[in-house]
Amino acid sequence: MVSCAFLSCFRLLEKHLDTVVNGRKGVRFLFPLCGKAIDMKWLADMGHTVVGVEISEIAIQHFFSEQNLTYTEELVPAIPGAKLFKSSDGKITLYQCNLYDFSSSTAGKFGGIWDRGSLVAINPCDRQRYATLIISLMDKDCRYLLDTFLYNPSLYKGPPFLVPDENVNDLFGKACNIQPLESTDAFTEKQRSWGIDYLTEKVHLLTLKQK
Repeated sequence: MVSCAFLSCFRLLEKHLDTVVNGRKGVRFLFPLCGKAIDMKWLADMGHTVVGVEISEIAIQHFFSEQNLTYTEELVPAIPGAKLFKSSDGKITLYQCNLYDFSSSTAGKFGGIWDRGSLVAINPCDRQRYATLIISLMDKDCRYLLDTFLYNPSLYKGPPFLVPDENVNDLFGKACNIQPLESTDAFTEKQRSWGIDYLTEKVHLLTLKQK
């Protein structure tokens, strides 16, 4: 998971939440590679439920500690070596496991997905595998908010990795409708230190095509 301190991820979710929720109540959201994202608590406080997947047990423990949430911990029989951390109110459930060991048979499907620093963090050679997994986790009414970046790859190799629009289309276009929501200049002094000269942040809304 790529840190969202400089990605304005919370701002983007807040800005586009109505588009993602689309009038629904109690949407079940997936956060792939969730880290300790504060937006998980924010969504839960708004009446939604959140399921996150994160390889780092330390990040999960820090999330609950920093958000002052009590939780339970148990093993996940379907995923050897995995643990499940659940807030005492049941609104936030975090799986500590490899993302590719996670599946709809373990946790069901989702009405919303917030891809905040996930696709841009994984190795580009794993993107098709990632896309196949994410599509398999989308319920029929799922609305998937995807955050990507554009920059000159000859100047910086990532992460976060470059994800051109055509790559989004190649990965998801067969199964999903793809709607561009936002394109903004996200370049700061931090990115200048990477050696790049521009950074464009893009937000896409993906929905399953009706069969």
